[in-house]
Amino acid sequence: MEEQVDRLIKKTWKKFQDVHKSKRILIAVSGIPGSGKTTLATIVTTRLNALHAQQSPGISNSAPLAAFIPMDGYHLSRAQLSAMPDPISTHARRGATFTFDGDSFLMLVKELHKPLLPESQTLYAPSFDHALQDPVADDIAIRPCVRILIFEGNYLSLNKTPWKDAAELMDELWFVDVDFDTARKRLVRRHVKAGIAAGEEEAHKRVTENDLVNGKEIIDGRLEVHEVIVSREDERWTPEGQELEAGKRSEEEMAKCV
Repeated sequence: MEEQVDRLIKKTWKKFQDVHKSKRILIAVSGIPGSGKTTLATIVTTRLNALHAQQSPGISNSAPLAAFIPMDGYHLSRAQLSAMPDPISTHARRGATFTFDGDSFLMLVKELHKPLLPESQTLYAPSFDHALQDPVADDIAIRPCVRILIFEGNYLSLNKTPWKDAAELMDELWFVDVDFDTARKRLVRRHVKAGIAAGEEEAHKRVTENDLVNGKEIIDGRLEVHEVIVSREDERWTPEGQELEAGKRSEEEMAKCV
């Protein structure tokens, strides 16, 4: 796993060296629930920023090069789900494609794809409050100094509008591949720990009826990607290794841009 990550960082760094200063590099990390997408996106973002600081000693470390944008912020709110025709089923299926605001995600990607100009302004992405179980609008600042965006989400390589439209604007599509048994183990632990399920039996039911149903759609409808990263059972790639502090940490770093 470490060798795969090192190669991706080197590849992205080289691409950054070659790209015009007016252009951002957009990378989408996708995979089924429990694959380790968040871990990969976090590691790559952190190491790229560290490499940037090492290679650019004349530049303040307070100006990050890369940022991580999780798709979680584009969940429809619980109020929006409750307003749908079948709210019980809709809440149970939260995490399926129809429970995301994909159009708003596409709008952000389009804005980030535009050339950087002297007058370019800070853009904002939503975050997700896991205590409230709802998105928080305009919570992640993306300042002009951020040149590499690592997006992460289940459907970022899905051959379905609007996800495929966003995928077409990405410079790279990465897919984290994991077997369903490993994903199930990780997801059961995650659901119990987060209080989404009262116990393992309920967690297994949710994984079977929702997460892996979504996972099958992701696998069956996957676009051709540039990189496939194989996720194996490793403590760093478990749900405990994927605490969603990364989005907030990226926000704090970006707030320091000069």
